[in-house]
Parts: sequence; structure tokens; C-alpha cells
Amino acid sequence: MFGIVLAMDVMNIVWATVVVGGVGLVLGLLLGVTGHIFAVEIDPKQAAIRGCLPGNNCGGCGFPGCDGLAAAIFEGTAPINACPVGGAAAAAAIAEVMGVDAGDVADVEGKKAFVKCKGSNDVATLNEKGRKVCTYGCIACGLCARACSFGAITVENGVAVVDREKCVGCGACAAKCPKKIIELVPESKTHVVACSNHQTAKEVKEVCKVGCLGCTLCSKKCPEGAITMEENLPVIDYEKCTNCGTCAESCRFKVIS
Repeated sequence: MFGIVLAMDVMNIVWATVVVGGVGLVLGLLLGVTGHIFAVEIDPKQAAIRGCLPGNNCGGCGFPGCDGLAAAIFEGTAPINACPVGGAAAAAAIAEVMGVDAGDVADVEGKKAFVKCKGSNDVATLNEKGRKVCTYGCIACGLCARACSFGAITVENGVAVVDREKCVGCGACAAKCPKKIIELVPESKTHVVACSNHQTAKEVKEVCKVGCLGCTLCSKKCPEGAITMEENLPVIDYEKCTNCGTCAESCRFKVIS
């Protein structure tokens, strides 16, 4: 009797295995057929454009990944140099695929992210909870670091720091920064304003030892007229800036560095 029961159990297992396997096979065939029927045909040129892109899918171009950008370039709604990661090399390759002259478009200068704050915990005034009193600067939330697909940003001693060697200028960090204090600066430009506080000199002194006091010396001494003051802060026009360094030399607190 025991042998009969055991044999029946084995047969039940076998049949169950066969049924499950058969169902899986049928579903697999159905998926294959429907996938073939409803597959979206991609133009070979669009596929070639996609092949010219780096594949990071960082979103720095403003489109949903490299596939989205490739489609936009193919349709003419995005320029051939829209990929900040691929840069001039990708633009030149795409121009060849599209059969157009890259010209000056492929030579557009790349950019690097810069955090407009150097108010680390050592120089910023902290409240009783250990948080910065300055409401304009970096709050060390880490959103920028998590948004960076290239590991180019770290939070060190209460302030975000960009590794220029790793940064590709995709802008993902700037988009995520809740304080909007990360900007993209042309790669060749060497001078930046490391402060975002628009308060008066007295108010700035109370919250940070290295904040901009709005003294205007940098704007007055710039020989190219590349610096203007906006709401107590210097703003550099990088099209006019020649990297002469006069602004940095005149800045008493080295806000321009």
C-alpha cells in the first residue's frame, strides 16, 4: 500500500512539473509573438546616433536617457551637441551620421559643476543643533552627490565638493540642489564666486567667516568689465572673463577663487 501511495505522489509531482513547464512554454511563445507584432521599428540612422552617445543615461541633456536624446536629434528637436557627457567627440560622430557639417557646433566648450559656497562647518556659524545659520549656502543634504552618476560630488565637512576630474557637466547635481547654488561653469574658466549669500556685510559676517561682503572691489578692478554686482554678490560674465585673476587678487576673503 505504501508503495502505491508513493508512486501516486511521484506521478502527481511529475504531472505538475509537466503542466507548469507547458504553461511557461506557451506564455513564452505568446510573449515572443506579441513582441514581434508590436515591436517599434527604429530608423537605422536613429540607432546609429544612439551608438554615438555614451550610454550613461544621466539626463543631463534634458531628455529621458540616451534613447530619448537620440530620437530627438533624429527628429531635429535637439542639437547634435546636446550630450554634455559625450562632448565634442560625440557631436562630431553624430554630425557624420546625420550627414551635416559639425562646424563650430562640435567645438562647444564643456562645463564643470561648481558649488557656490565654501561655508564648511569650520567657518560657518552653527546653531544649537549643529546646523548652519546661513540660509543661502550648502546644507549638506547630499542630494547632489546621489544624483551624480559619475561619483564627482562628495559632502565634506558640511559642504558639497566637486571633483573636476570626474565631473562631466551633465547638470544632474544642479537640478537636484534644493538651494540652487550649483552652476555649470565653462571648463576653461578658472575663477568662480564661492558664495550665494545676498545679505548685507554685517549679516554675512554673523553667519560665515568666508562669505562675500559685497564690497564691489572685484567689479571695480576687473579690466574687462566682466563682473557686475547683483543683490550684494558679484556675478561673472564668462564671455568677457579672460582669467586674468585681478578679481581674485582684490577679494579680501578669497570668495573669488
